[in-house]
Amino acid sequence: MDPKLNCILLIDDDEPTNFLNKMTLEQSGCANHIRVAQGGQQALDYLEGCGRGDSPRPDLIFLDVNMPAMDGWEFLEKYKLLPKGQKADIVLIMLTTSLNPDDEARTRTMPEVSGFENKPLSHERLQALLDRYFGE
Repeated sequence: MDPKLNCILLIDDDEPTNFLNKMTLEQSGCANHIRVAQGGQQALDYLEGCGRGDSPRPDLIFLDVNMPAMDGWEFLEKYKLLPKGQKADIVLIMLTTSLNPDDEARTRTMPEVSGFENKPLSHERLQALLDRYFGE
């Protein structure tokens, strides 16, 4: 599967969803590294530490909308405050089970969000996203 990304970050509090999405990503062979954050704060901590140790900067982030403690919207508010170097060129896709049309409409008003997809990831939708955002 072309192109191959260096790193994909999954941000979701649901372990079964992370397992399925990570398996889809691994089977596709689309990334050298797949990292999982089980909440918004853990993801922010990861992004702030990128480039050090075993923390490659993600090319692509899949962000859940509905999470406890810090939901996807709260994460985005804090993500906006990160230095540009920590978020430049990162494609951020909201990945959710939300059926609320307001959620999708809201993402269209946020320049940090590149797209809105329903869970779980499928090989076909993943390939379409890779082609759209990383194709030549």
